[in-house]
Amino acid sequence: MHARNWGALLWLSLAGVGCGGLPEAVEDGSREVTAQACPPGVASRVAAITPPGSAGFMGELTNVQGTLYFVTSDFDTGSVLWRSDGTEAGTVPVKTFPGPPGVYQPTNLVAVGNRLFFQTRTDATGMELWSSDGTEDGTQLVKDITPGPADSVLDKAYEVNGRLVFFRWVPVSSSESRPELWRSDGTSAGTLRVRNFRAFTGLSYDKLKVGNALLFFFSEETGTTLWSTDGTLAGTTPVKQLDAGFTYVRGVSRPGEPPLFILDDGPNHEVWKTNGTAAGTLRLDSFGKPVNLLGALGSYVYLTSVDSPVTKRLRIDRLSLNGGGKAQVTTLPNPYASDEYASPAVRMAAVSGSDLFFSMVIQSDAPVPTNVSLWATNGTAAGTRMLFNNRYVEYGYPYPVFATGTGQVLFGGAPDEDGPVLPYFTRGSVATQGQLADVFQPQSFTRVGNRIFFTALDATDEGQLWSVPATFSCPPGTTPVR
Repeated sequence: MHARNWGALLWLSLAGVGCGGLPEAVEDGSREVTAQACPPGVASRVAAITPPGSAGFMGELTNVQGTLYFVTSDFDTGSVLWRSDGTEAGTVPVKTFPGPPGVYQPTNLVAVGNRLFFQTRTDATGMELWSSDGTEDGTQLVKDITPGPADSVLDKAYEVNGRLVFFRWVPVSSSESRPELWRSDGTSAGTLRVRNFRAFTGLSYDKLKVGNALLFFFSEETGTTLWSTDGTLAGTTPVKQLDAGFTYVRGVSRPGEPPLFILDDGPNHEVWKTNGTAAGTLRLDSFGKPVNLLGALGSYVYLTSVDSPVTKRLRIDRLSLNGGGKAQVTTLPNPYASDEYASPAVRMAAVSGSDLFFSMVIQSDAPVPTNVSLWATNGTAAGTRMLFNNRYVEYGYPYPVFATGTGQVLFGGAPDEDGPVLPYFTRGSVATQGQLADVFQPQSFTRVGNRIFFTALDATDEGQLWSVPATFSCPPGTTPVR
């Protein structure tokens, strides 16, 4: 647990920030935080999942054709896979995985059609691929790829053309492994190795879904190449060589945004776009320093960087997706710049309407950041504004930012110096946001149909499943930016 107080400063506006300026600091003694903006019942508990005193964990909420799946884990009794139709009666355990005490599993939940795929470990098979149709009998091992109790080292899986596509790492020495491409239809016979990449070891963790293909990257001393697969051998081919030497893929765009990636090529960080073809894979521009993808709005992609080692401000640049060049948008204030480790970074981001919402952390040499704040930008200096500043920073909490798709954004915020973190909504301004419900540490926001599901702690400090309509109307609460 850790907290830092910004004191009685209210950063009201960034209209005068421009290229490197700081907003004006205004004394704030007039605003108070209302206990709750939404009346009880707007957000409701779906079901009591973890009993008091269980030290339970909930996570990986996954939508499978309108049915919600999730996992709970208890230190003493193991883990449980659940399904829910959004009602208390329809929220039921599917299968229990005893497992070793304190080990969280299943993991890496992926929806493919009406089935859920995941990885889990048993004494007999080790860590392997499983699937579920929502029933206990239909929740089974797909295939013991590495026979016996030894684990299969499987990469993150993706849905591609109605099948699961994933990579498996096979050791070739005590210090090296090579990747294999696999696919699965949920049956043992239909779980097949597509391609063995004997000559390649530098598979990037970052991958991109573009249409009906999965794009991935190999970086070797002989070059960095973009590949594509549709889950078949014939459809697994190199797309384009991106560099003649070894480069790192620094990041890729989020699902639903224009397919973009950044190459870390020594002193230069190159921003690329792709449509999955050689002709459509183009370098947009390069930066002579590290940059990270913030998100895309309209015909621009926005990037963040640290402006200098001295001022340590988060700088936002925009880059035309059509090859029109780059320009600085603004820099954000960092009151802690004198601290050695107080560099800014973006933790989570989401697009809602004409705005990019993002949480900015000021890092520290401690296990928790010095500060976390919520911002929004419409791509201009005047339209870049702070929405919420956390007066308390919770250890291990991710500070999620979730766009509902109906104009509102949900996030976790701590208005008091002693915590806790509460669920908030915002429509893009301090005057249009407020507390959603009287629960704590909301996480794992997932939309299923016309409802948003999330996990949160109740009054007993146990994680439970909650939901709120995707479209809801609550009066804003007064939420000061301190």
